[in-house]
This record gives sequence, C-alpha cells and structure tokens, in this order.
Amino acid sequence: MVKTLARSIREFKTAAILTPLLVLVEVVLECIIPFTIANLVNEMQAGCGMDVIVHYGIQLVIMAVLSLVFGVAAGNRCATASTGFARNLRKDMFYRIQDYSFENIDKFSVSSLVTRMTTDVMNVQMAFMMIIRVAIRGPLMLVFSFIMGFAMGGRLAMIFLITIPLLGVGLVLVIRKATPIFRKVFRKYDALNDSVQENVQAMRVVKSYVREEYEKKKFAAAAEDVCKDFTRAERIMALNNPMMQFCIYAGMAFVLSYGSYEVITSRGMEVAVGQMSAILTYSFQILMSLMMLSMVFVLITMSMESAERIVEVLTEKSSLTSPEDAITEIKDGSIDFENVSFKYSKKAERMALADVNLHIKSGEVIGILGGTGSSKTTLIQLIPRLYDVTEGCVKVGGVDVRKYDLETLRNNVAVVLQKNVLFSGTIKDNLRWGNPDATDEEMLEACKLAQADEFIQQFPAKYNTWIEQGGSNVSGGQKQRLCIARALLKKPKVLILDDSTSAVDTRTDALIRQGFREFIPETTKIIIAQRVASVQDADRIIVMEGGRISAIGTHDELMQSSEIYREIFTTQNKAGDQDGEE
Repeated sequence: MVKTLARSIREFKTAAILTPLLVLVEVVLECIIPFTIANLVNEMQAGCGMDVIVHYGIQLVIMAVLSLVFGVAAGNRCATASTGFARNLRKDMFYRIQDYSFENIDKFSVSSLVTRMTTDVMNVQMAFMMIIRVAIRGPLMLVFSFIMGFAMGGRLAMIFLITIPLLGVGLVLVIRKATPIFRKVFRKYDALNDSVQENVQAMRVVKSYVREEYEKKKFAAAAEDVCKDFTRAERIMALNNPMMQFCIYAGMAFVLSYGSYEVITSRGMEVAVGQMSAILTYSFQILMSLMMLSMVFVLITMSMESAERIVEVLTEKSSLTSPEDAITEIKDGSIDFENVSFKYSKKAERMALADVNLHIKSGEVIGILGGTGSSKTTLIQLIPRLYDVTEGCVKVGGVDVRKYDLETLRNNVAVVLQKNVLFSGTIKDNLRWGNPDATDEEMLEACKLAQADEFIQQFPAKYNTWIEQGGSNVSGGQKQRLCIARALLKKPKVLILDDSTSAVDTRTDALIRQGFREFIPETTKIIIAQRVASVQDADRIIVMEGGRISAIGTHDELMQSSEIYREIFTTQNKAGDQDGEE
C-alpha cells in the first residue's frame, strides 16, 4: 500500500526529503537552547559579569532565529510536498478510472469514486503532511530531550521512564478501539454521497412527485448514521488528550516538587537551579512530543481506511486492454457474431446473451426490436468492446474485436447510448468530442444530417450557445440530436443508435434515417428502437427475446413469421389509430 501511494510523490520527492532534514536542525537547536539557558542561570547564580550574560544572550538569539528559519522552511517544504502529493494522487486516480472498462466501473459506485477522490485523498494528504514533519519532529524531540534530560537532571529524569510507557499503552488501546469504527464510517460516507448524487440528478422527478420531505428524511437518516459512528470514534479518540494533559502536569508537578527539594537540601550542590529549569523544559518537550506523536497516530488511524480505498482504485486493472500487436486499421463495417454468449459477472447464474449468431454486411441498416430486458443494449455493447464476450467471438471488418487497438476500434464504432450525456461547454465543444479537429463546415454538415441545425440556428449564440452540465438547458430531443451529430463527426464505419431517437417526433426520426441512407451509405447503421416505425424500412430487423435472437428479416417477412414482431406492430398501430380518432 505504501509503495503504491509513494509513486504519486514523484516531482515532490525533494521537498518530502528536505522537510525532515530541516526539522532535524530545528529540533537540535530547540534542545540546545534549554541547555544554554541552564548554563546561563548557573553562571548568574555564581555571580558572573555582564560580558558573560551578553555572550550567552547572543548565542540564544542566534539559535532562536535559526530555529525559526529552519522551522518556517520545513513548514513551506512540507506544504509543497503534501499538496503536490494530493494533486498527483487525484490525477493518478482519475487517469486510472478513465482506463477502466465498464466491468471495472460496475465494481465501484460513482459516489464511492467521488468520495475516494475528495474526502479520502484529503485524509491521506493530512496524514502524509503529519508523517514527514510532525512524525519526524516528535521522535527526534523525544530522543534528544530524553538524552539531554538525563544528562542535566539525573534522578529527576526518572519520571520519563514512567510516563512514556503509560502513554504508549493508552495510545495503543485507543487506536485498537477506534480503527474498526473508522473503517465502517467511510463505507457509510459512500452511501451518504450516493443519496446526494441521486437526489440532485433526479431533482425534477423529486419535485414533480412532491417527494422533497421524503428525500430530506432519507438524507437525514444517512447523515445521522454517519454522525453516530463518528461521534463514537471521536469519543474514544478524545480520551487521548486528557491522558496526555494528566501526564504533562503530573511530570511537571514531580519535577517542581522533587527538584525544589533537591535544590534546597543539597544547597545547589547536586541539583542547581539552572538544571531544574532545564529539566522542566525538557520534560515539557518530551511530553509535548508524545502528544504530537499521539496526534499523528490518530490521524494515521483515520487515514488508513482512506489509503486502502485509494489503493483499491489505483491497483484495479482494466479488464479490457489492447493486445501487444494490435491491429490499427479496420477494413469495413461488417459485423459477425459467432456463437456468442455473455454474462456480466462470472458469478452470474444465467447468460445475458446466449448462442447469438449474426452476420451484418458493411453498409446495411439493421433495426433491433425487443421488450425490456431482452438484452438489446447488451448485444451492441460487445461490438465496440465495452465488454468482452464470455463465449464465442465478435468480429468487425472480419477481425475479432479483441485483436484491435481499443482506440482504433472505438473511433470506428460510434455509439449513441440510451442515456445521452452532454458536457458543460458550448455546442461546438460538445460536438468536438466526436472529432477534436472538426471544422465549422463539418459540424454544420453533421448537425444538418442529425436534424439539429434547425434548432441550433434559433439560439441567439447559435453554435456558441452554452450547454449546462448534463444538457439541462436543452430538451431531450435536442440532446439526442446533438449526440447523434457528435457521433457522426467521428466518421465511423459502424454507427449504433441505442434508442437514441425516442425523444424526437416521428417526422424528425424519419428525416434522420433518410439522411443516413443518402449521405453515409457505406456506414453500417444499427438502430435499437421501441417504435416499429423507426426500423420498419431497415434492410433487416432483429427481434430479440430473453437474450436470444428470436427472428431476423424484413418488415414484410417478420409480419408473416414472427408473432412477437406482429404483436408489437399491431399494438403500436392500434394506439396510433386511437390517437388519430381522438
């Protein structure tokens, strides 16, 4: 885990190494200062002159200034290293997620990934900052103060042998109790973020069904659950501070009382006033260093679960990769399914697709119909290799898709998915997702073909119109047409529309299909639809049922041979007739 996280330090390695070195010098100076003060007190007690006092005073000022300079430099380097580490960590996680296949993404919820890249990274950043500065400063201060304390105080320093083990045992008990609670609470954070994300995305549905109060109660319950666990953990961790305070004040009381007794009874022969002042300072430094260490342990305890969750994302390997000698050219848009079976998980009991054999010629228009859950979308997701087949093979251009370079394959197989997504930016920005180098003329041509130019021209800013996140300021039909235009700009050999014209009227739907036939005749077009009218004029129509191909043929052939197709057509036409009569 540490090795995986350490890879994200990279260019900030120098700052991370310099920090403890600067802290070392700072600590040495801080430990020498009490020793110098003790000598000054003893000299004054012996009746020294002003020249001695000035000499010691100059030494103390120089050491104090140097300690300040090294302390500031350490803090600066520490801040640079920790924030840079967090930046790289988020970047590495984001890049890793971009390489995930659909199968990998299915393992993590979106809210969980967001939590890992925000809250978890912040926890690890804080722990890293404490480790390279405070976790170094604490032990160094402890060791140097311990040595100096025994050198200066002798028997007085015996108090350290009692307080240090006592604090150590207490700290271990606190950590053992708190760690399982923190592990559980971060999982609940995912659930809380999931609730927020779901509510915000579905805000229109929430308001239309007047479910605001229900959502508030659901969120409050999740927030209260997180609060309870955090409260339990914090109560345990809070025991740490009183325990530290008790040891500090107990140690100081012992040094003051026993030290004063030694000074008075021995008349300064065994323990001088300067020695007692030094041992008081060293005892305070030792106990404060222990308190710093306890803070580090507390933070590390909290961040351990976060670190594991981050490493889980970083070490997750994509289940889909390009082969070593990948093919980077696709001959044509022909598609072949040969004895294909597929299931989403190895643990799944049934196949989502079973015994699929299908051969599509390049340039054909193929319609796909079927009820909900008939695996229409699953079928087309195997073509651009969004998932790999469980059995059999899928070929594009006569070659198994697993032999292609993934980027080449997906650039030649454009998919307009069922859930259309637009990103915040102008219409041009969104269109250039299909082709970053697309000219204005190419974008205009694609939008005309997708029947999008008509409504774009009505916007005051036309193609420079700003699209809000998720395309919330355009209608569903407009969003679909923009997504189709975006896919057309890829100039693919295969174009797949997964129910991507469901929000447009039948006239616009017909114009889009007519444009496809006239302007991109060589592109293989696969249209998944719920309306028979959307696929009626296709070269062939595939009827799916229960993850299998039930029938294949033209509209006329299926009206004769397929009961499922005939039923869908009859039902939809009856509904259309009734609408017309009304």
